[in-house]
Amino acid sequence: MLGDPRTTRITGDTTAAIYRRTEDVGAEHHPERHREGPVAEAYCWSNLTSGNGSRALWLLLLPFMVVNLAHWMRPTARSRTGAVRLYGVLVRLVALSLTVLLTAAVCEVALDLVAWQCAGTPGCAGRRSWLGFLSTEQGGWFSQPGRRLSVAALVPVAVVGLLWYLSNRTWSAYEAQRPLTWEEETEPDAEAAEAEEAEETATPLVRPALGRPGFWYGRRLVARLRAAHTAAGFLTVAATVGGAAARHDRAVDSPVPAVIGVLFEAALVLCALFVVAVVCHRGRSERRVDNLLDRAVITYLPGAALALLATGVVYAGWSRTGWTSSGTLPGETAFRVLTLGQGVLVVVLAAVALTLYRRTPEPRTTLRGLGGPAVAMLACALGGVMSGGMSQRIADWLDGPGTPGMGADSAIAGPPVLLSWQAAVIPVLLLLLLVPVVWLAVHTVRRARRLGPVIEAEYAEKHPEPGRTGQIARIRAAAALTDSAPGILGLLSAATLLLGAAAVTGSWLTGEVPGLAMDGTAPFVESFAEAAQATGSWLIGFGVIVLVTCGRRAYRDASARRTIGILWDVGTFWPRAAHPFAPPCYAERAVPDLSSRMCAWTGSTRGRLVISGHSQGSVLAAAAVWQLPDTARRRVALLTYGSPIERLYGRWFPAYFGPAALEGLDRSVHCWRNLWRATDPIGGPVRIDEGQGPEVDRGPLKDPLAYGRTPELPLPEPVLGHSDYQADPVFAVERAALLERLGPVVPQQAAGGVQGAGAEAQGSAGRSSG
Repeated sequence: MLGDPRTTRITGDTTAAIYRRTEDVGAEHHPERHREGPVAEAYCWSNLTSGNGSRALWLLLLPFMVVNLAHWMRPTARSRTGAVRLYGVLVRLVALSLTVLLTAAVCEVALDLVAWQCAGTPGCAGRRSWLGFLSTEQGGWFSQPGRRLSVAALVPVAVVGLLWYLSNRTWSAYEAQRPLTWEEETEPDAEAAEAEEAEETATPLVRPALGRPGFWYGRRLVARLRAAHTAAGFLTVAATVGGAAARHDRAVDSPVPAVIGVLFEAALVLCALFVVAVVCHRGRSERRVDNLLDRAVITYLPGAALALLATGVVYAGWSRTGWTSSGTLPGETAFRVLTLGQGVLVVVLAAVALTLYRRTPEPRTTLRGLGGPAVAMLACALGGVMSGGMSQRIADWLDGPGTPGMGADSAIAGPPVLLSWQAAVIPVLLLLLLVPVVWLAVHTVRRARRLGPVIEAEYAEKHPEPGRTGQIARIRAAAALTDSAPGILGLLSAATLLLGAAAVTGSWLTGEVPGLAMDGTAPFVESFAEAAQATGSWLIGFGVIVLVTCGRRAYRDASARRTIGILWDVGTFWPRAAHPFAPPCYAERAVPDLSSRMCAWTGSTRGRLVISGHSQGSVLAAAAVWQLPDTARRRVALLTYGSPIERLYGRWFPAYFGPAALEGLDRSVHCWRNLWRATDPIGGPVRIDEGQGPEVDRGPLKDPLAYGRTPELPLPEPVLGHSDYQADPVFAVERAALLERLGPVVPQQAAGGVQGAGAEAQGSAGRSSG
């Protein structure tokens, strides 16, 4: 429909809008012209995820997006408000640690490797003309270590400022869109949505968490978290700059009194504790549309942190004759504490998730409730890989022919030893994952062989062709691999946790990189350690380069940008409840758009409609239907196809798309039909126990439509998999059946004498990235 040039925008803007065919504009005023069928509308939301080129840079925010997903993956809970609140607090603390980790990594590169080590070493600074004004050889005003650090601090400050700017800009465009209110809010307000568990009661309610008035309006929480994370970033830079000067003043007879450094560090600790308190204090407000802002926090907290940073820059820049830079800044301890803290938080999060799951077990929940902790561990690993890769590659570049940390041949000491140990465990992790990957490949091949006779019997083919049978069987077997993803993720997260603990232990006990720590051991062990260190270092550097390259390509290539947008559909569906620097939630625009359109149309015309959605569009459609008042929802039928609403969302996000929520959705709408294929790696059945009511699922549909050539289909039919459900005749049959079950196509005359026409709103049609 959207490919037809004869379409007209009904409502919306260039970012997302509702369209109709030109001849259908104003159909409500001339219902007699549309008695033969429904009026089709299409909602185009592709620009929300793959619009302008700058959004390709969201790839660099991948760890923040992943940890935000962990917040929404908690198990279903009943009357466990304390555990639910604790789960949310732990995820927000993990998210805060990722912001500190990223800022510390930039500080490691700019302040330690460049300003402290390279600029303080004549052999390194002599090869970098752009470092001349900082070099100790030239003896300029900036050559003192404290002043070099103060100049280099501009880099991490700029990075934190950029993150604040991006978050604030998207906050103004997404979270600031206040949804319409269609009915009086009679439910009591609550400070934290994590403690509001009305959707998981013994008798499932019609409107679960996603139907709460304030669910898709997270303006207040994002503003508060943005202030806290921005302050945490500034404090990390301040601690790096001012901490070095404070340690020098305590160690020697400095012209600057040591008490100033003590007071500065005390102020840092107090401000850091306040940041943690702000992050832990409140969750999301969802019972009502919360339009308040904590203006004192969002204004004064980043300002106070920036003032401390300025104080630290002035303090470090004070003249200290005789102060020289040698070795490295004490970042080793900081990275160890961060890594250990993240590991402890993930372990405690896993214990809380298990407690919640055991109280309300749901068999299809991913990893028995441990999906959230596993994803949080993955976010920490991604953050570590990106931080370590950046530090390792910059250190190699600065050191020229030498290898940082490997002895006399190195011009500089290099990054913290822990980063080298973390790089060395990456090849080990890949070798461990090779076993389940090979097993999955063998299992898939065997499954495809077993499916051969089943497929030939299904099509009743008299003269089967091994090539055609094998093609269909391989596609079906590969589509089933999606259900194996939780096991792979669980193994990856557990191995990452254990190997990360081993890396911290190794760096703590030896104080040397693996290649040197294993000197004098068995030849195989020594060679393996050196190979693992070198290979891991290049692998993490290669990973960062791949991300940057993908971002650059997507910036220039619209098709690549669209592909990245599709990958972002699931990750950015959820509001930013844990990390404010994550990519923005497009559903906070799309869901109110759809629900407002449906509610306004049914209210003004007294008409009925079918909302159909494919893939991610089906999830948006369901979320929009949940937001409708009861009077409008009873006029709506739901048609989903290729839908991940149970296969992905129901398993990974059970508190919001679990069996109780989906059964309540089925009972609340007029009727619902879901189409799926066995060749679809994303969509699947919704598995609702209909009882005596109409069946929701229809499938698996035949794919391909014909095994070979037939009189009706004389050319070979493709295996469609996840796409082109409308090409199946069953789609038109089921859509017509839903319209018939809804009642008359032409609605009754509305108040004011304006008549409407029956409508079919397509939630994911045309150019949507779903």
